[in-house]
Amino acid sequence: MCSTTPSGRSKEAHERFAEAAVFHGHICPGLATGYRAAEIALSRLCSGRSEDEELVTITETDACGVDAIQVLTGCTAGKGNLLFKDHGKHAFTFINRRTGAAVRVAANPSFDVNSLDPDLAPLRARVMQRVATEEEQAEFHERVHRVVDAILEAPAEVLFTIQDVEVEIPERARIFSSVPCAKCGEMTAESRVRVEDGKFLCYACSGEYSRRW
Repeated sequence: MCSTTPSGRSKEAHERFAEAAVFHGHICPGLATGYRAAEIALSRLCSGRSEDEELVTITETDACGVDAIQVLTGCTAGKGNLLFKDHGKHAFTFINRRTGAAVRVAANPSFDVNSLDPDLAPLRARVMQRVATEEEQAEFHERVHRVVDAILEAPAEVLFTIQDVEVEIPERARIFSSVPCAKCGEMTAESRVRVEDGKFLCYACSGEYSRRW
């Protein structure tokens, strides 16, 4: 088994985090957390970036960190090897198709990101509410950078619980033919249509189906 995380912060690691920040649009603690999760998983699975579907990531959140995971691992929504489960957890399962190995990296319940800088949260609130002064905005960005640096340097076991797991490897992404929706006329993948009165309808036109129980 490869190491839990690389030792030290190499120039390459800083460059890759910068790439994630460009993709995401800004740096933030959430992005740094996702970056560390991906970095740990790649090292643990002895893997590089996925060019096709060599790796699969199952994410249980749609928060900022997922963008870093896409950049670092190559598991993306478009390639079909980034799977989303809406569990509301900062937890990620990474799977190496070649070896069958999988690791789950989840936020450590004992780690509170606010403990890194208790003054950051109230300052963030002022910035988000657009009532912060220029000085407060500058201070906010400085504090964010310090917290991000702390996350990037923190021991893996402080940030996460890390477990080797056995999972069923998801099938590779499939390409389906498209058919026109009988109502709006837009082409829709066959796997995403409903049949009503013998007609193909897209989800948007067919409405939500629920047994209400």
